[in-house]
Amino acid sequence: MKRFAIVAGAMLAMSVPAFADTPLTEDEMKSATAAASGLGCEGGKWEKETEGSGVYELDDAKCKGGQYDLKFDKDFKLLDMDAD
Repeated sequence: MKRFAIVAGAMLAMSVPAFADTPLTEDEMKSATAAASGLGCEGGKWEKETEGSGVYELDDAKCKGGQYDLKFDKDFKLLDMDAD
């Protein structure tokens, strides 16, 4: 019975569609880059979450004091800044 539950759980996990982050549009990129620059950050990789949260992520940005991962809301206001 345990084996069946494990197999059924694994099959269910595989059937759920995975959300992939998407690249930013040109206008989004301009706003996003300006927001990061205002915090003293540059570079990194931008993505927009597709889970409907409207969150923009900047991974591996080079900022004053080190490398960080940043998250911004739909209006490009900083939500989170974690040392990488």
